Amino acid sequence: MSTPILTIDNIVKHFDITGGFLDQIKFKHGKFQLEKTTVKAVNNVSLSINKGETLSVVGESGCGKSTLARVVMGLYPPNSGQILYDGKRIDHLSHKEMLPFRKKMQMIFQDPYASLNPRKTVQRTLEEPLRFHHPEMSSKEINNKILEIMEQVGVDTAWTKRFPHEFSGGQRQRISIARGLILDPELVVADEPVSALDVSIQAQILNLLMEAGQKRGLTYLFITHDLSVVQHISTRVAVMYLGTLCEVADSKILFENPRHPYTRALLSAIPKVGETSAKHIKLKGEVPTPINLPPGCVFHDRCVNANERCRTDVPVFTTLEDGTQIACHAVEENREIA
Repeated sequence: MSTPILTIDNIVKHFDITGGFLDQIKFKHGKFQLEKTTVKAVNNVSLSINKGETLSVVGESGCGKSTLARVVMGLYPPNSGQILYDGKRIDHLSHKEMLPFRKKMQMIFQDPYASLNPRKTVQRTLEEPLRFHHPEMSSKEINNKILEIMEQVGVDTAWTKRFPHEFSGGQRQRISIARGLILDPELVVADEPVSALDVSIQAQILNLLMEAGQKRGLTYLFITHDLSVVQHISTRVAVMYLGTLCEVADSKILFENPRHPYTRALLSAIPKVGETSAKHIKLKGEVPTPINLPPGCVFHDRCVNANERCRTDVPVFTTLEDGTQIACHAVEENREIA
């Protein structure tokens, strides 16, 4: 079996938001003590992505999926765990040691209005990574590469001297995609690349990404909360809740037979054409804060199938007959799933 192009092994990412010294002072049990406040954004997440596939990470806002993407790209250092690219560990590398991997791993950000430098033309935006990573390229070779990539993403080659404010949101995202592809990467991390765009433009951008993936043999780590997008583009799907993985399955299997109660609730919220009555699974309670995670299964406060074991024991991943990986005591014990 071939080595996965990306392996995420028990990654933990917490953020200290305590503030200054005075903010740490708390009065508890009749005395003053120092106490730190930590956001537990990603908790022991493990995933692997094979070459050529699209793995989508889905979940509610604040579940940690974008943080996970930034940890993978080295924008945030993990508190613990390992990240391996093609079998080589990269999470502990210095900036200089990481440079060869920067060409192979590129990211497309969510907001095309914020991800492009407003002071740089399209030409400067696209030539900068080429000049940095390929100093041996001549100006003519760079210009030819820029024109080629602009044509591939559907941007008029006559617009090289324009600035970002002169483009629409969809055009800006195409330029962002061009910047991500210009170094001919192997892995692209796409952090909700269509969520800031009009619905009429979203399909165009998704088709552009899929076409680029097929032509270039790209591997995608796709971050999104839109399940209709997931079904359209994914090979496999990983479902996150409160910084923790719930279920990882083949896209077709997940949509036809979701097993985790949280996954079922998410999929039940997708509008279906011709459905006369809503069949939404309404979750009870509110999403807990990632500052104070509940003990046991992080979903137990909202799950109708939770029992005492769910409230005390953290579920571990088990693999089902169809290849689905799931962390749920109810599934493990063959209890009724809502």
